[in-house]
Amino acid sequence: MLYPQHNPYRQVHQLATYWQIQFDPDGQGLDAGWTKGLPQGRPVAVPASWNDQFENSRDFLGPAWYQVQFDRPWGWDRQAIYLRFGSVNYLADVWLNGVHLGSHEGGHLPFEFLVSEQVEQAGNLLIVRVDGDLASDRVPPGNITGGEIDFFAHHDGIYPQTQFDFFPYCGLHRPVVLYASTPGGIRDITVKTEIDGSTGIVDIRVEHGLSDAEIHYALNGQSLPIVDGSRLIVENASFWSPESPSLYDLTVDLTRDGEVLDRYTLPVGIRTIHVEGSTLLLNNEAIHLKGFGRHEDFPIVGRGLPPAAVIRDFEIMKGLGANSFRTTHYPYSEEMMFLADRLGFLVIDETPAVGLFFRESGLERRTTLVQQYTRELIARDKNHPSVIMWCLANEPHSLRPAAKPIFQELYTLAKSLDDSRPVSIVSFTGVPEDSFDFLDVVCVNRYHGWYFEQGRIADGVDAMEQGIEAVYKRYQKPVVLTEFGADALAGWHADPPEMFSEEYQAEMIKGYIERLADKPYVAGTHVWCLCDFKTSQSTGRAASLNTKGVFTRDRKPKLAAHTLRALWKGGGEQ
Repeated sequence: MLYPQHNPYRQVHQLATYWQIQFDPDGQGLDAGWTKGLPQGRPVAVPASWNDQFENSRDFLGPAWYQVQFDRPWGWDRQAIYLRFGSVNYLADVWLNGVHLGSHEGGHLPFEFLVSEQVEQAGNLLIVRVDGDLASDRVPPGNITGGEIDFFAHHDGIYPQTQFDFFPYCGLHRPVVLYASTPGGIRDITVKTEIDGSTGIVDIRVEHGLSDAEIHYALNGQSLPIVDGSRLIVENASFWSPESPSLYDLTVDLTRDGEVLDRYTLPVGIRTIHVEGSTLLLNNEAIHLKGFGRHEDFPIVGRGLPPAAVIRDFEIMKGLGANSFRTTHYPYSEEMMFLADRLGFLVIDETPAVGLFFRESGLERRTTLVQQYTRELIARDKNHPSVIMWCLANEPHSLRPAAKPIFQELYTLAKSLDDSRPVSIVSFTGVPEDSFDFLDVVCVNRYHGWYFEQGRIADGVDAMEQGIEAVYKRYQKPVVLTEFGADALAGWHADPPEMFSEEYQAEMIKGYIERLADKPYVAGTHVWCLCDFKTSQSTGRAASLNTKGVFTRDRKPKLAAHTLRALWKGGGEQ
């Protein structure tokens, strides 16, 4: 699925910023005919979560109905017209002019409908029903009750009762657009790159529906020699890396008798990523990941796309010397991924399979959903040079026998879709992860000195080191410490450091990084997390916030941010 693009052969029309919304707590909308229009809609911002926009909607998870009206842009009468949603959380049903276009399950990944036959010249009515309720057979799951409980497999007593430690925001979270292209035109492009000395090799596969069309390629506006029908050879290539994120504009033209019928331009970074023994290699050189997990979370907009906040997050990560992040715990916006390409960030790209558990009830459905998410994620992000690894799940509760064969199947699926990147999952402290027998990289989260060895940083760092050494001894693969950190209340100080003080957080993070610095098999350390973020309500989350951020929720630095800058960049370098 290609990101919508505007050029002489393609047009993009953003739908309105302000839609109408009507909440449906009694589930009456379908029987009451809301598919033909909302009786009492009120303005709502899109893209944004609905939870913080209205006084009484914070904990309401659906269903809710959206509507917007639009006219067909001029000149689109002979074009193939698509309606595309960047992200709807969690279940979406879509009607256009009373016609049910279809449904999609799962937030964070795009879906679209061909609507050429449904779109009228004027007065089109688009209706979207969104249901974000939590259920044990959804992914990520929630409201898990009864039966045998897996280790850490539920969060008793929190509200809303999620299976994950972030707020279950609902709504239309990313742009909703109409776009038009040539009927039968370019539907997909897959690019893989290789390196041979100073030469770059760009292998291209194009999907389209014009059987008599010819395909022409250009890189940065210049035609290049084509080998074996689809491989471009780039002499003296500029390879993509964090230090030099060089991008080439690959232009694909479909032509007939010399006339261009369709065109798509894709930024391409020539680079390779692979595992050799216990080393992670970018362009055949060892790399070390320095960075963060984070959440798409911001006051008022919730998990909606705020462009300025995305820029700010990149700015503060780069300012600290970070070179990477993991998309915890779901795919981030496409807009952020394109910026990662341009700014040279390395990305561990994660599906929404957080809190996955393997109790028999609902297992088949959850497994089907995770397979769907894996396909959708790789289809969306396969061409990003910034993406160096696929992550199939975060902190699965893997003690049950069903876990390993399910992850083996997922691993095989991911490799069949893209064999050019390593694949892993992220495992929580203390849980044996037999799937690391076949996964390419060992990714683990550790919170010794916080959830364990509480108040004892030195003991926690020792325990962390012992655990990491044991993991490497067993699997002999690159290890990435994908989460570690401590809560800190901004402005709370203590000497000597004590839990929840800025000093405790800074000293714990420093201790972890320094202890692992001389271990060649440790391929990276990701601090949890970049910024404080909203959670469900519980006694363990004051003000309904996870305060492990080294920045506050509104992006103000804590002491740990300055500590990281000194560790990663040296002194006060800006």
